Amino acid sequence: MRKGDWLIGELEDWGGKVGDMSSHVRARFVVQGRVQGVFYRVSACEEARRLGLGGWVRNCADGSVEAVAEGTREQVGAFLAWCRRGPPHAQVTGVSEFYAEATGEDSGFRVRG
Repeated sequence: MRKGDWLIGELEDWGGKVGDMSSHVRARFVVQGRVQGVFYRVSACEEARRLGLGGWVRNCADGSVEAVAEGTREQVGAFLAWCRRGPPHAQVTGVSEFYAEATGEDSGFRVRG
């Protein structure tokens, strides 16, 4: 695997041993459903900052929301759980998960585009 390659999978299968929550991971989530026009990006940014993650979130042309988050497996897992629910007016129908090696390139979390 080259640096920057994304692998589809689940958090439990990525990096370190299952249960070793100290290793860092970079995750990309694509969230489908009613997730635009319901403050999903702003709410996701607030949640990611609360969790201490680096990364970003943005709307996609197909109506989904994409988020890239980096932190410990525990932090990323908590963010994934939030992404599956979303803010109160969202109706999440699915979340695609992709993982890569942590890069450390994002300090803080922000809304993009």
